[in-house]
This record gives sequence, C-alpha cells and structure tokens, in this order.
Amino acid sequence: MTTHSVTAPRVRTGGPQDDGPKVVEHLMGWALVVVVAMLVTQLGLL
Repeated sequence: MTTHSVTAPRVRTGGPQDDGPKVVEHLMGWALVVVVAMLVTQLGLL
C-alpha cells in the first residue's frame, strides 16, 4: 500500500449529499414506517 493511495481524496459518485438536513430525512423515514404499518394493518397481514 503506497502513501498516495492512503492520502488520495475520495471520489464523489453522485449520491446524497452529506451536508443536507438530517431532520427532514429522519421525519421522512418515520413517515414511511407509519405508512407501511397502516398498510399492513389495513390488509390484515399482521
């Protein structure tokens, strides 16, 4: 392993930005959980 490969900057691949609002992402995740839970109970899968 050379020092060049250790100090090389990481290449961005176009994924989600790291500096975005974490609160919005957290709330959208919980909203998805609630929607899936409502769907499961309405379909009687649980």
